[in-house]
Amino acid sequence: MSTDLATLRKLAHLARLEFDENKEQQMLGDLNKILDWVDQLRQLDTSDVEPLVHLSQEINVLRPDEAHNTVSHQEGLRNAPRKDSDYFRVPKVLE
Repeated sequence: MSTDLATLRKLAHLARLEFDENKEQQMLGDLNKILDWVDQLRQLDTSDVEPLVHLSQEINVLRPDEAHNTVSHQEGLRNAPRKDSDYFRVPKVLE
């Protein structure tokens, strides 16, 4: 599989890339190398290879996420610099 200069320019336009003529030739060569490599991979026999679902066989050993209050409402307000009955008092941020 080989790509020509017109296809490279179209891809560059779609990707909003600009190349000068020297870089354009270098990029064309690199792109063709990549496409040749992908073509080699496509020719491999993968019929006996199972699809990879997870990258690791590790099992999540974290504790279950359970919500529980460790500080009561009154304890939380105890050290507040400013409070108004049951709420924190903060500076106004919206007008």
